[in-house]
Amino acid sequence: QLVESGGGLVQPGGSLRLSCEGPELILGYYHIGWFRQVAGEGREGISCVSAVDGNTYYKDSVKGRFTFSRDRAKNQVYLQMNNLQPEDTATYFCAAARHIVTARMLCDGGGRDMDYWGQGTQVTVSS
Repeated sequence: QLVESGGGLVQPGGSLRLSCEGPELILGYYHIGWFRQVAGEGREGISCVSAVDGNTYYKDSVKGRFTFSRDRAKNQVYLQMNNLQPEDTATYFCAAARHIVTARMLCDGGGRDMDYWGQGTQVTVSS
């Protein structure tokens, strides 16, 4: 029910904006997370947002470079990614959870608490 877009190939230092579109109920009222996964590795939560208080958590490796935002009128959420580096290369997923403890725990759980997932969009950072 979630659909990501916006991935692609970008040079180091470049930017991309990922979009996630879905039903109003899910993107408007559930807790949202952006995760990424490198082939052969587990999913990594990089940005998670609580629908209760709007608290936004960023993993240290992306803090200051990535920004979560939401457009409720369009039923979309976004992940603006700046100063991309080769280590950011991964498949990126948006996900939604009905229940939450904290935004950080949602991310640190690696996705186990998420109820809805998109299909993923590939981001490749290479010169």
